[in-house]
Amino acid sequence: MNGQSQNLKELLLQTDEEFHTLAAQHHELEDRLHELTSKHYLSQPEQVEEVNLKKQKLQLKDRMEDILRRHLQAQPGIDQPSARG
Repeated sequence: MNGQSQNLKELLLQTDEEFHTLAAQHHELEDRLHELTSKHYLSQPEQVEEVNLKKQKLQLKDRMEDILRRHLQAQPGIDQPSARG
């Protein structure tokens, strides 16, 4: 993500309620995934939870990127983000 995209992301975190909520949910999922991946062994329910968390996290990231892309398209001359994660 280039500097202008990063600045827009920071602005959206402060001004766009949906983007802020999605980012907060994404962060919570990431924290829970970190808890699971730090374990030496995952039970079957924890393995299922891990897969579901990864899917949910990706869906949130996609929605955040859609919002970011929509705002970028409204500002000509700014590169669109391509990073995922």
